Amino acid sequence: MNSLGNVLITGGAGFVGSQLVKEIISYSDHVYVIDDLSTGSLSSLPNSSKLTVIVKPINDEKTLNEIIPQVDYIYHLACSNLTQSINDLDHDLNTNLLDGYLLLKKIVTLNPTIKRFIYTSTASVYSQAEKLPTPEDYYNITLPYAASKFAFEHYCQVFNHIYDIPTTILRLSNLYGPGQLTSNPYCGVVATFFECAMEGKPLPIYGDGYQTRDFTFIDDGIAALLLTTTTPKAIGKVYNVGTGIETDILTLANSIQEIVKVDSKHVVFKQERSIDVVIRRRINAEKISNDLKWKSQTPLLEGLYRTFLWLQDKEKQE
Repeated sequence: MNSLGNVLITGGAGFVGSQLVKEIISYSDHVYVIDDLSTGSLSSLPNSSKLTVIVKPINDEKTLNEIIPQVDYIYHLACSNLTQSINDLDHDLNTNLLDGYLLLKKIVTLNPTIKRFIYTSTASVYSQAEKLPTPEDYYNITLPYAASKFAFEHYCQVFNHIYDIPTTILRLSNLYGPGQLTSNPYCGVVATFFECAMEGKPLPIYGDGYQTRDFTFIDDGIAALLLTTTTPKAIGKVYNVGTGIETDILTLANSIQEIVKVDSKHVVFKQERSIDVVIRRRINAEKISNDLKWKSQTPLLEGLYRTFLWLQDKEKQE
């Protein structure tokens, strides 16, 4: 990959953002991260003279006015997550939609010739899909998180159409892997299960455990982000990023307990939460495969094992 010049990553101290920073920094002249650390951590980021971390909310206009004119690429990852959104709709709307809208407006006025604006959306826009595997032209909005993320997708397309801002949208499906901190109370089910298994605690399952998800390894997700960066065909497009394989939560729990080698395998079933609306998830990733030649490379068991090795190494260092 050729040099990307200067790069801005919003939410760059979070799980996906920090892994993107580690991968992209060698291809960049300089990487700027804007993150308020509400869920991210500075410890997740590499120590590099090519990295500047600004601990501010992404709607800090002084920061945006200073950084946006300097960058060639922007990856917009900062968001209020699914669990947070149901408890604070105002925060969800402001962070996921209005702050992103401000970012796009600043690009138009301060850096209209930016090379790419890449937005990480979510497979949550499909909710409980009637069509499996689910393609990009389907949607079923049932939660505030999905509503705000889906709305901002549309603004990305509007700014691409009216102002020629080269936007690309990736709908990520249940990313997991090294870098997902269990100290974050909003971490995903894989990180939660590993933490419980390694501490000898029962794994919490909301519902009956037969609900499925399309788990995608973090390295494969980062590879998709990098491909959209350098491929002109990706401009103006929306892509699913997933494996196309369903895994039920009970199977996931059993696999993690086998990897950790817990003495007694046990789970605890809990009442479904208001956010637990998806019974089955299976993503259709044919579009990104056809356009960008991307395909998930990491089988679930391999990804889980690599996650476990990372957690073990991290535990030794603490």
